[in-house]
Amino acid sequence: MNILHKLLFLLLFFSSALAAPHQIAAQSKTAPPAGTIATNSTDRFVLQDGAVVLVQGSRSSPLSKNVMLSNGTKINYKSGIVEFATGKKTTLREGDYVKMNGDIVYATPASAAAARSDNSVPATAQYNKYVERGTTVTSTAVAATPVSEELTGLLTRKIQLLNQKISLMTPNPANQAALDKLNQQLKTLDAQINR
Repeated sequence: MNILHKLLFLLLFFSSALAAPHQIAAQSKTAPPAGTIATNSTDRFVLQDGAVVLVQGSRSSPLSKNVMLSNGTKINYKSGIVEFATGKKTTLREGDYVKMNGDIVYATPASAAAARSDNSVPATAQYNKYVERGTTVTSTAVAATPVSEELTGLLTRKIQLLNQKISLMTPNPANQAALDKLNQQLKTLDAQINR
C-alpha cells in the first residue's frame, strides 16, 4: 500500500504541476491590472458633492482610489486636487471636471478664476449658454447687419496691409522704410473706416 500512496501522490503532483501554468495564463489574459478602469475618451472625472466620481455617459460611479491619467495627471478622489505632470496643482470645485486627456473644464467663472488665483470674479457668476462641438444648436438668432461695400473693401485692404506688415517685421533695417509706408497707409485707412 505504501507504493500505491506514493504513486497516487506523484500522479496528483504532476497533474497539478501541469495545470498550474494553464490557470495562471488564463488569469493573466482575463484579469486587468490592479487599479485600472476601462474608460472612453468622452468619460470624465467630475467633482460632485465634495468627491470625484467617474462619469461615463449618463452614469456616474464613485471612486475608491486616486487616479493617474495616461499623460501623468493625478486626481485625488477625496479632495479634488489635480496635479499635472509639470507639478502644477489646482483644486476642482463643484461641477468642474477633468477630461481623459487631462484638460479641466470649469463649471463656473468663479472656479476658473480661483484656479488662476483671481479673486475678482464673484462666486455667483455664471457662464452664458454654450454648445460643445459635435452637438446641434437648438435655436439660433442671428441678426444680420448690413455692411456697405465700401466698408468691406476698406477692411479687406486693411487685412492685406497688416499681412504685408507682418511679413516685413523681421529685425532688418532695410525693411523699416517699407514698414513706415505701411503704417501711414494703415493710418489713412483707419481714418476712412472710423469716419
